[in-house]
Amino acid sequence: METLATLEKIRNGAAKQFPGVNLEDENLAGCQLAKINFTGANLAGVDFSDSNLQGARLDGANLLGAELNQADMRANLVGANLMQADLSNADLRGANLRGANLMGAKLLQTSLAGAFLSGANLTGANLQGVDLRGADLRGANLNNANLKGANLLQADLKGSNLSQSNLEEADLRGADLAGVDLSDANLLCAELEGTNFAGVNLERTCMLGTTK
Repeated sequence: METLATLEKIRNGAAKQFPGVNLEDENLAGCQLAKINFTGANLAGVDFSDSNLQGARLDGANLLGAELNQADMRANLVGANLMQADLSNADLRGANLRGANLMGAKLLQTSLAGAFLSGANLTGANLQGVDLRGADLRGANLNNANLKGANLLQADLKGSNLSQSNLEEADLRGADLAGVDLSDANLLCAELEGTNFAGVNLERTCMLGTTK
């Protein structure tokens, strides 16, 4: 009964403060949740599809396997667990994802322009066609990530791990790749005009058809 009462308050906007709440596997699809406080909450498996979470506090929240497709996620997600979450077509422009765990997350056609992803774990994440223009990815782990056709124009990737990643046809113009590990990566037909390759590890990297 307590969970039902909490869900009713969340859905009708009667309250905004829910730090540490346990809502595992609940349905909050299509809800207006702007500026809600879910700090440290257990939101594993929650359906937030088409919901508005702009300005929400989700730092340290557990969003393992959550459904966030087409949601407005321009929120604070520092240190959040987004492993295996579905963020397809979500709006994460300018979102704060520093240190977040997005391992295996689905990010097809997600907008991450200007997002803060320094130190984030994106191992094996599907970022095909994602907009990462001007994003801060310093020190991020993108090992084995799929970035085919991604827009990384002027992104800051200094010191990140892109080993075994797929960057085929990605736009890396003006991006900063200083100190990046690109070993065994695929950059087939990637756009590289003005890209900073200082200290990059290009061991066994495929760069056929790239433009510089």
